[in-house]
Amino acid sequence: MSRPTRRQVLHGSAAALTGAVLTAPAAFAQTAAARPADGHGNSAGHGASGGHQMPEPFDEVYQGRHIEGWPADDGGSHNGGHGNHHASRAAGPHEGMDFVVRIDNDDLHVMRNADGTWISLVNHYETFTTPHALARAAVRELQGADLVPVVTG
Repeated sequence: MSRPTRRQVLHGSAAALTGAVLTAPAAFAQTAAARPADGHGNSAGHGASGGHQMPEPFDEVYQGRHIEGWPADDGGSHNGGHGNHHASRAAGPHEGMDFVVRIDNDDLHVMRNADGTWISLVNHYETFTTPHALARAAVRELQGADLVPVVTG
């Protein structure tokens, strides 16, 4: 049995490296698609940009905190009159936002990622499939503490 030459080893290594580089995007795509559907990761219910649907409005009491959310462009009439929102409120502090999330009447600054997931200032390093799941996670993270408003400009 003969030993492989240096050239054969280098060609084999280059071929293996090329194969790994070409298959990595497919492997990562499968990993992202396999994330759990409990509010984390990529699944249905994303926002409107990039072909994603706008999430449904919500209004509930979760762990003793009133959480609500609605698309920022609907003028605040998100829940059939159950809330206390006015068009003037949506035009001011929510300008440039896709979705408004509030915890006990305080705005929670939320952002939509390019992949359609959502993050907030409270859970900045966790992604969520919907603002509703994000709001619930923020309530858990706050552990009863008040939400401090973000002051801009």
